[in-house]
Amino acid sequence: MLNTIRNIRFNSYEELMEQFHLDIPDNFNYAYDIFDRIAIETPNKNALVWCDDNGGEMRFTFGELKEKTDRTANYLSSIGIQKGDPVMLILKGRYEFWFCILALHKIGAICIPATHLLTKKDIVYRNNAADIKMIIAVNDTNVVKHVEDAESESPTLQHKILVGGAKDGWLDFNKGIEESEHVFPRPTGKNQTFNDDILLLYFTSGTTGQPKMVQLNYTYPLGHIVTAKFWQNVIDGGLHYTVADTGWAKAVWGKIYGQWICGSAVFVYDYDKFDPKKMLEKIVKYKVTTFCAPPTIYRFLIKEDLRQYDLSCLKYCVVAGEPLNPEVYNQFKNCTGLSLMEAYGQTELTVALCTFPWLEPKPGSMGKPAPGYDILLLDEDGKPCDTGEEGQIVIRTSNYKPIGMFDGYYRDKELTEKVWKNDLYYTGDMAWYDEDGYYWFVGRADDVIKSSGYRIGPFEVESALMEHPAVLECAITAVPDEIRGQIVKATVVLAKGYTASDDMALELQNHVKKVTAPYKYPRIVEFVEELPKTISGKIRRVAIRNKNQKLK
Repeated sequence: MLNTIRNIRFNSYEELMEQFHLDIPDNFNYAYDIFDRIAIETPNKNALVWCDDNGGEMRFTFGELKEKTDRTANYLSSIGIQKGDPVMLILKGRYEFWFCILALHKIGAICIPATHLLTKKDIVYRNNAADIKMIIAVNDTNVVKHVEDAESESPTLQHKILVGGAKDGWLDFNKGIEESEHVFPRPTGKNQTFNDDILLLYFTSGTTGQPKMVQLNYTYPLGHIVTAKFWQNVIDGGLHYTVADTGWAKAVWGKIYGQWICGSAVFVYDYDKFDPKKMLEKIVKYKVTTFCAPPTIYRFLIKEDLRQYDLSCLKYCVVAGEPLNPEVYNQFKNCTGLSLMEAYGQTELTVALCTFPWLEPKPGSMGKPAPGYDILLLDEDGKPCDTGEEGQIVIRTSNYKPIGMFDGYYRDKELTEKVWKNDLYYTGDMAWYDEDGYYWFVGRADDVIKSSGYRIGPFEVESALMEHPAVLECAITAVPDEIRGQIVKATVVLAKGYTASDDMALELQNHVKKVTAPYKYPRIVEFVEELPKTISGKIRRVAIRNKNQKLK
């Protein structure tokens, strides 16, 4: 399978859509059938390059990583972890994350990656919602405290393992794996894994209720062949860097599955606070060849003097997580010569829409459908949209289910059936497509603003604002209004050298009126020091909307 995948070549987008096909083996297990095979055939090939801000640096070949993974699997098995047991990983950017996730795949346990920003309340909810049996956590003061505080309210939690230190009440991860056997045989019989078994559970941020548990099965890693090979365009023997905390699903999009299948090593920069200068220095020092980051990261990178960095190592750059403002695209290309290739997906999906290498990028567009994804745009009445009409992105699964698409929300049949009914999965995201078949993101269905009978997509107004040199970041949301129903509000972070004032607000309002339809201009402009964001860098518009409700 590996050689076949790495040698796949297409000459056009049309060829990709017509000819791309995968035969999924029975009882496929990425940790054995892909990772171990690479480690056995090319043990000295680079797999993982890791560094932090404290001078730490680690490099692992596939052979070395296999030994660590097998020791970890033996250690976890020795303390009772078996097939089907839910284990939560709160490991930030620690390299031990890769030991653990692969070990859990080998055992057949359910891996639940989680962000280090969880509070006691968040951990209690997750522990009980998924019956978590073990937590493996980084030696971080806040993380340790929240896990310990949650323990008394978590009856299924049996073990706590600490990475990077020792502490009373916790098992010592490093000591445990050092004392374990270095070979872990593949389980057979009732302990072997099957394609429909649960590989991963991701808790997604809930906007109206508790987080949802996205259930992904053992075929999921194969869905990211398209991610790595045809979107990120990773290089066999190269070094790929996806900016993502290990608690976010984007980490497995860009730091393990597709990249290794396609022959690229992965780069991990474990930082506590994002600093664009330091990130650029790491890219140069370690000679990163392909790069993926959310728009937030690129917005800060272009504010640096990119020409003072030797970025000749970079061969391909992609962006996802939110739509990319055209101004950011243009500035990055002017400085580096590289086009930013956009894509769209969800935790529930893999890459569903993409600007593939054969497509001329249109800044701000998500591109075209990915192979395996039968995409529709449906209006509020459930009717297909015509060119230029806004509708919800819907995945039709009547003929086939895309490889890597989720199986539903764990333990929540009602919620699953609410979004996935009659073989149609409703993403909750709004878009439109142009005459060339390119899709353009409008916003979450909940984010679209309805003012005086007009429908206003926040992304278009944000892009207009981003063209003004005073704007570093912005978010467009709705404020309730008795006359218009809703009015547009801009929450703005100013670039260095600009000062918040009524005159600046007026200047930005007039700017939007000039570059887009005048009715879309923000009637309220609020200046802030920073925008609320998720750990993955997405702007939390729901937090701003909740604040707006108080402006009634």
